[in-house]
Parts: sequence; structure tokens; C-alpha cells
Amino acid sequence: MTTATQYDHIRVEKNEAAQTATIIFDRPEKMNYISMLARAQFSKIFDELNADEDVRVIIVKGEGDKCFSAGGSIPQFMETHPEELSRLRVNVAAPERSPKPVIAQLQGYTFGVGFEIAMACDFRIAADDTLLGLPEMNLGMIPGSGGTQRVARAVGLTRAKDMIMRARRIPADEAYQWGLLTKVVSKAELENEVNSLAEELVRFSPLAQRVCKEVLNAAEEGPLSTGLEIEGRAYGMLRCTEDFKEGVDSFVEKRKPKFTGK
Repeated sequence: MTTATQYDHIRVEKNEAAQTATIIFDRPEKMNYISMLARAQFSKIFDELNADEDVRVIIVKGEGDKCFSAGGSIPQFMETHPEELSRLRVNVAAPERSPKPVIAQLQGYTFGVGFEIAMACDFRIAADDTLLGLPEMNLGMIPGSGGTQRVARAVGLTRAKDMIMRARRIPADEAYQWGLLTKVVSKAELENEVNSLAEELVRFSPLAQRVCKEVLNAAEEGPLSTGLEIEGRAYGMLRCTEDFKEGVDSFVEKRKPKFTGK
């Protein structure tokens, strides 16, 4: 059974059988641009899905077949207080904060805040017609919702400056070579590829997935010694879980594990 909820041109669909929820930017006639209200709702949606035990994997995509999202509403920037603008990064980072695996399903134009949201996701599966870009330089502005920092950490300063300071549009194949994308497939294969990845992720222990994501995210935020300390403590903690015991038992008994998140 699939259920749907509507926000400001954002649709949320839950697939109970697959244990997934899909967040859809739903303004195809305007390239799925994301309003200021939608940004705030985006974060709230994640809060709700994070608390839903029936949802194991979250997918983010754009409606239609032309784009993921071409970015934000340009006129709204002039109507928004600078202090509020400086906090937009918090809403965009919702996929990164989520304890659940988050997959960005990309196609066509993936620009501005659309690309920044994709960079906050754990996996980025892209159709071969995907174009990634941060065009803010064309407006006399810089990316302000994580674009400069996440891109630089993913590809290094040289490529980040080449992309952002020149407002370059990076095609899917080049973006994959740089390390910005997890996988590139044909447009016809995109949805099946994303669903296959979600099905794979659901099979793992939700507790181990959550802890693994936290430890990996911490690797970007501190020195190696701190990361190793966090990893070691998490490793020891998971030793005491029912899911780890089930994993060991199923391995010995040569059967598929049944993880419960305990």
C-alpha cells in the first residue's frame, strides 16, 4: 500500500511493503523550484519520517522527467531577511542528519539548492542526462546551504573552485569521475536502480545502519584520532545488540538474518 501527503509543492509517498518513503519536489512546470516555505517543510518532513519506524529508507526525487530541481525561487531571496537566509543550511542538511539511509534520485537539471540537497543525501543515483551546478556566481552570490563545503570535501579544492567559481554545469559522467555521484545509469533504468538500492539497504540492521552513518559523517568533522575513537566506541556498543547476535546466529545457521533494530 502506498500513502501520500502533500505540502507546498512537495509530495510524500510511503510504500509500506517496501518500507520506504519518497519525498517528491512537485512543481514540474517550473523545474521543481523549491520555495522558502518548502525548505522549512522539507526539514519538518524528515523529522516526521525519522520518527516513523515503518520507514527504513528515504528517497528524494523530482516530479516529471526533466529535472530533480533547478534550484530556489530567485525573487524570494530579496524578500527574505538575511538572518533567515543564513539559517537555510539547517533545513537543507536534513538528509544528512537523518538516522536513516537517504537516496537522491537525480535526473536532468540539478542546480542550486537542489544540488545542495542531493549532496546532503547518502547516495546519489543519477540518470545519464543529469547536469549538476551551483550557478550562484551568475547572481553575484555564493552557494549558502552547504554547497561550497560539501563539494570541496567531496572533490577537493581544485575541482570545487573550478565548478563553483566558474558556475560550471557538470555532466553526469564527469560528476561520477569526480566522486559527486554514487552511480550513473540510463534514464530508463533510474527508478529500478534506486528501488533496488533501497531494497538492499532495508535488509540490513537499522541500528547498525544508523550508527554506521553517524560514524562516517563524523569522519569529515574531526581528526583521524577522533574518528577512530568514535568508531571504536560504536563497534563495542553494537556488540551488545540483539541485531548483532541475530547476524552471528544467522551466519552460523546459514540463513538470512531477521533484524529488528534492537
